[in-house]
Amino acid sequence: MTWNGNWSFPTPIRFGPGRIRELPAACRRAAMKRPLLVTDPGLAELPMIAAALDNLREAGLEAGLFSDMKPNPTGDNVSAGIAAYRSGNHDGVIAFGGGSALDCGKAIAFMQGQSGELWDYQDQSGGWRHADSAAMAPVVAVPTTAGTGAEVGRAAVIVRAQSHEKVIIFHPAMMPAVVIADPELTLGLPPVLTAGAGMDALAHSLEAWCAPGFHPYCDGIALEGMRLVKQALPRAFADGADIGARAQLLAAASMGATAFQKGLGAIHALSHPIGALYDCHHGMTNAVVMPYVLAFNRPAIEDKMPRLAAYLGLSGGFDALMDWLLALRAEVGVPHTLAEFGVDDARADSIAAMAEADSTASTNPRRFGAAEARQVFAAAHAGDLP
Repeated sequence: MTWNGNWSFPTPIRFGPGRIRELPAACRRAAMKRPLLVTDPGLAELPMIAAALDNLREAGLEAGLFSDMKPNPTGDNVSAGIAAYRSGNHDGVIAFGGGSALDCGKAIAFMQGQSGELWDYQDQSGGWRHADSAAMAPVVAVPTTAGTGAEVGRAAVIVRAQSHEKVIIFHPAMMPAVVIADPELTLGLPPVLTAGAGMDALAHSLEAWCAPGFHPYCDGIALEGMRLVKQALPRAFADGADIGARAQLLAAASMGATAFQKGLGAIHALSHPIGALYDCHHGMTNAVVMPYVLAFNRPAIEDKMPRLAAYLGLSGGFDALMDWLLALRAEVGVPHTLAEFGVDDARADSIAAMAEADSTASTNPRRFGAAEARQVFAAAHAGDLP
């Protein structure tokens, strides 16, 4: 099969092996002449970044590089990126990397033209309505992991260091102008990061499927996204050079982020504060808490599980889905409990309060207040599944 395509939903996507060579053309399409390439410090040292910069400069584009960010980017990282953007007289951003680099890059492009503070534009406040849309810089997104799907998102998750919380910064125009999704860029991803990214993509589609409300577009995308993860994640984990599996996961990541326009839920409401407080990998945190949230939500989602199970080739509704999920987690090395993951319970009450306040809690199928979040956190910490 040829893993190649040009898609226009939800934004123009150039998908396929080797398509990173089209980066200069993508920048020109977005009216960039002096792009700032934003990536993380580890990726900045790899040949793929040097090759991308050489390709841009050979095409006559005056590209700069910014990589001063943490694994969970902070407001200070965004501010440093804005300073680099302005000092280099740049006219757009290439967000290149995993979810952290994509989020940081999108936030830099958004905030470099705003007069307010970053936190004025968080999702829950509706502050985006007061932003200057005309002052936003264009973004070309290049994902190198297959998990967050941030390349097709209209938001960025940034840590507010003062309060140790992950804040969702939102604006409809934060959607990248062009995406280059080249599965060859994911071939070097180690197994543990392949697992965490793939489980993140699964979490997005699963929570979108379970979210209440009528959105058949997102439901259909979520179903196929989960099927692709089921088919491809074990293969990519076992053989990182399986380009077909890598392509399927990269597509599933974008699909998950498209599907969760319908909503997320308690998996993310818990993983956001845990990640902010313990600086742990977001996708793997999602994977650890996933079955405990499913068990909590069972009364509200059980009627949806037979359709999902059948689409995945499973027989037995909710129980079959849970059995498959637990087996998949074990196969790709996901810790069974938060304790095994290195998260203690000393800040359980703070995590519960932060989970209740997280915007993703509002679309969980069941009420997810602090008491409920404390209950699920305790179950995930101890490994208590019914």
